[in-house]
Amino acid sequence: MLYETLQWKGGTDGFLQVLDQRKLPHSVEYIHCRSVEQVREAIYTLTVRGAPAIGIAAAYGFVIALQTLKSMSKAADLVEETAQYLAESRPTAVNLSNAVRRVSSLAAGICRAKGATVDGLQEAVLAQAEAIHAEDVTMCRKIAQYGEPLIKENSAILTHCNAGALATAGQGTALAPMFEAKHRGRQFKVYVDETRPLLQGARLTTWELMQAEIETILICDDAAGWLMKQKAISAVFVGADRIAANGDVANKIGTYSLSVLAQANGIPFYVFAPSTTFDLSLRSGDRIPIEERNAEEVTLLSKNLIAPQGVGVHNPAFDITDAAYITAIITEKGIIERPDRAGIKEFMST
Repeated sequence: MLYETLQWKGGTDGFLQVLDQRKLPHSVEYIHCRSVEQVREAIYTLTVRGAPAIGIAAAYGFVIALQTLKSMSKAADLVEETAQYLAESRPTAVNLSNAVRRVSSLAAGICRAKGATVDGLQEAVLAQAEAIHAEDVTMCRKIAQYGEPLIKENSAILTHCNAGALATAGQGTALAPMFEAKHRGRQFKVYVDETRPLLQGARLTTWELMQAEIETILICDDAAGWLMKQKAISAVFVGADRIAANGDVANKIGTYSLSVLAQANGIPFYVFAPSTTFDLSLRSGDRIPIEERNAEEVTLLSKNLIAPQGVGVHNPAFDITDAAYITAIITEKGIIERPDRAGIKEFMST
């Protein structure tokens, strides 16, 4: 890729460099997070976004938080406070809570160990954050390899929101097979939903695909169904923020509608996500918390008011797609066809 969404700069006293996705596609700018508050703000304001990417950012957030530590007597409390603080920034994406749990569990164990030092704790937490980062790069590459054969010559893929390199540490989830197919010389085109209200499709996905010289066509969200009815779409590729034990998928608002339209028109609907996106503690999608975001994301466009002052707003960031509407889930471990509880349990146990 021509850019990196996240980069850790330095050792235990370093900082997190984040590509500011709010500025895309007009300018490529980076911010430097030197406090845990800045990391949380970057996650909440969508400066960094995408389930895998925010999990990685949170892991590095622990490294930054521990830079303030002077003695081990305060370490356990600081780890617990940091875990709660970061986990609350965005509740739907399980990668965030998984990363927080993984790093905080390691750190808590070190805090209880006899003879533990501040330097040792900081080094161990940085190593864990770097491991999470590296693992995501590998998972993206493997998802690309499994998903690439699903893109046929001269096909037309529809995608929603952004599930590319900007959402991960690697080349993405739903977009990764597209980059791989392009690399192999395959000819195809991609229709991109604009993805209201924050236009991640229009601003981010089109930018990524065009950099890769993939034929890209931007459409309004509500044009997707008509394109499907006209037989213009070969398959739908989307990412995921959390997948329940029965295969229900939480993803950007509007994904559920696309799944219903795809099924009605006989079009394959594929979900691409690393295995870390599964939350087997939740039996079904109705247990997944749905983040409700600021009303101004809907009522303002480029800081201009586009609705009557004081109108009521409902702004869920995600919806739940029933497993019954999903053709397959593609992970770094392989493909789960027609996902259900039994199939996912068996797949995840291997």
